[in-house]
Amino acid sequence: MNKLIVLFSWVALSVCLNAQITLGTTVGTFGVLAGSTVTSTSTAGTVVIGSLGVSPGTAITGITGIAPGGPGIVTGTIHSGDAVAATAQSELTAAYNAVAVTASTATWNTDLGGHTFVAGGVYTASTSLGLTGTVTLDCTSNPNGQIIFKIGSTLTTATNSNVNLLSCLPANIFWLVGTSASLGTYSSFSGNILAQTAITLTTGGTLQGRALARTAAVTLDTNTINMPTTLGGGTGGGPSVPGGSGLPSTPAPSSLILVALALVCAGVYQARKRLPKLLGRS
Repeated sequence: MNKLIVLFSWVALSVCLNAQITLGTTVGTFGVLAGSTVTSTSTAGTVVIGSLGVSPGTAITGITGIAPGGPGIVTGTIHSGDAVAATAQSELTAAYNAVAVTASTATWNTDLGGHTFVAGGVYTASTSLGLTGTVTLDCTSNPNGQIIFKIGSTLTTATNSNVNLLSCLPANIFWLVGTSASLGTYSSFSGNILAQTAITLTTGGTLQGRALARTAAVTLDTNTINMPTTLGGGTGGGPSVPGGSGLPSTPAPSSLILVALALVCAGVYQARKRLPKLLGRS
């Protein structure tokens, strides 16, 4: 019985930890979100397709439509320290924590360039991770599959580096960064960047995804950020429940059955141990 309980518990836990990640419905509308400031330093301007915001900070510079203004353009809504940005930050925290507990499928501590990573993979780097040249993310076996990189400290991409997607949805690529991310000059990047502190996009860098920083700044310089229209998840689409929280999508019914069965087995085992003691007392 002991072994059975351990087996079912392990299977149920593994299924839950590897559930698909879905962003919340508020943070999912942001192409750029910072904790302290958003700064666009270029005279040519940056284009953000999606909303842009900051919370709990309020400073946004170099963006048209908010003082002091600038050449940068946001196609969505600008949120400076308001309730919407605060909600987005709360959902970002939930998503960050959900990605952090996904079960790793492999350890990867060398440069990503020249390598291919496949759908369903959760790759963990103990410290920093770099990208020189091109990395290929391959979802041909499962176009709705997710690829997750969990990076202990910094993510740095080189000049002209590239993330090449094969049938992958940018919304289903997650980069969890323990400190800060920096995208190199004229680099092309894809996926949701969830950084604990700051994110920097240098001159001419492009992002098919989202730049989401929890506590510090997002710095931009003549960039194009194209927010995905979906939130990630098993179908590459919306949240598992209305007003999704950024937590893993709801497990399939079979997964819930495994969890319930594990709990029942544990209860039966505990009752079996306690029943003789109770009868002895009576």
